Amino acid sequence: MIKTRLRDFIITKDDWIFAVADYFHPDGIRSTFRYVPDENGERELDGIRYKKYDFDVAFDFMRENRPEWVQDVHVVPENEVKRLLHPNDCIPQLVETDHRVAAIVEVLKDAGIPLSHMGVTGSLLPGLQNETSDIDFVVYGKDWFTARDAIAAAKLSSNSKAGSIENIDDAMWQRIYEKRIPEISFDEFIVHEKRKGNRGMVDGTYFDLLFVRDWDQIKEPMQRGKDVGTMKIEATVTNADFAFDSPSVYKVDHDEIDHVLSYTHTYAGQALVGEVIEAQ
Repeated sequence: MIKTRLRDFIITKDDWIFAVADYFHPDGIRSTFRYVPDENGERELDGIRYKKYDFDVAFDFMRENRPEWVQDVHVVPENEVKRLLHPNDCIPQLVETDHRVAAIVEVLKDAGIPLSHMGVTGSLLPGLQNETSDIDFVVYGKDWFTARDAIAAAKLSSNSKAGSIENIDDAMWQRIYEKRIPEISFDEFIVHEKRKGNRGMVDGTYFDLLFVRDWDQIKEPMQRGKDVGTMKIEATVTNADFAFDSPSVYKVDHDEIDHVLSYTHTYAGQALVGEVIEAQ
């Protein structure tokens, strides 16, 4: 059995590249299709040109070419996997070749986080980045919260390395808002996002600080319940340890509901313990 987790990448025998989308893979690797070989593609890896597919286009492609792999995500049979890419494996090389990644790593190392608990996912992981690529920086387990505090401190520092870590400017906030299309106003969105502390700029490049569970945090999957209807609730958050996970998980105090999950990154880290949330 292939041991993989959220934000790893897999490359199939057809050279298709998928991003792993789950911690549990009972019937194949649960993932989302990201890159397809295309002679007119704008990115290149190992002599193969690739085209990046957005979510909806990727599903259309998979329904046409591998309909048996299509569920709520794309489920890739293990015997189709040629290569597995782990975000933490590429850190040593990127530290030597990308000064932006090196700056983030330096800040987190100074905070006591080991290299083995850092990683980079997204286009940088397979080496398909271009000049417009953001940095999707992974931190594993409880070290993520230490990393968030270290990044916040670095934004205020005059240290030469930490000084390249900056707050997000107004134009980038507008871009993030338009990408997420949340059901709240821009001003309300900004209030919530700034307190989360999981975004920043490094030498002019936007980066996300992404949470991935450490191996000892990956236990039994939460079983999906049966859809019985729609309801709107207000509940107090009692545990937010996995609020920045995907999906975000909030344990709540409510007469009928004990957990609230959010499958959109917009509401990751949205509420703290003791706060009252509204969910539907």
